Amino acid sequence: MIVVTHRTLRNPAILKVRQLPRKFFGRVTVWPRTRVGFWLYLRLIIEFQALRYALTLLPLILIGLSWNAMALPMAQAPILMVAMIWLVEMRLLRVPKARRARLIDAAAADRGLDLLRLQARAALTRIAAGRDMKRGELHLVIEQSELWRLPPLTYVSVQSEDGPKVIALSVEECAILREELFKAPLSERLLQRINQSQGVFLRDVTFDARGVSAHARLAAALG
Repeated sequence: MIVVTHRTLRNPAILKVRQLPRKFFGRVTVWPRTRVGFWLYLRLIIEFQALRYALTLLPLILIGLSWNAMALPMAQAPILMVAMIWLVEMRLLRVPKARRARLIDAAAADRGLDLLRLQARAALTRIAAGRDMKRGELHLVIEQSELWRLPPLTYVSVQSEDGPKVIALSVEECAILREELFKAPLSERLLQRINQSQGVFLRDVTFDARGVSAHARLAAALG
């Protein structure tokens, strides 16, 4: 999970918002400011569509370079290239529509989404209480990559209709999101399975700051 906010990005200019919810996948590239592990960095790189296309066509390129007699037929076979890209992108890296329903039981998916909403609101309650917000709506936007046969990649941001804008979160608020959002039995992998089964990759949980309890405000003040 990557918390997307001003302090966590090398390119915070991508946080400009025209309408809510702000979507990131397929529109901008998220570059974390802090050092990330090799596998997470590789996972971010794989989101580049042009790179995936190049890797898909690499066998054809190697064949053309190794056997000169095959170079011209390969270059004149665009249908083969399109078919290879379609096979990898739509059949290997994504779940065919006919198979989505078999990924997870509908009741289990509903329970997972109920947990997501519950835990997202718990996080937003703590953030709103810590900011002593009396009114206004916060949106916790959880967006996942559409690529299936890869580790889940999840962007989490807190957005506000006051602007609209992506909120600049503090270190403590980022920690709240990491602590509250994906608690067992909910995990990024389970949410990925639910999202793939429904073909929905962005979840927007709203919270009205007027719903912050006195107990939550007291806990934030004491904390």
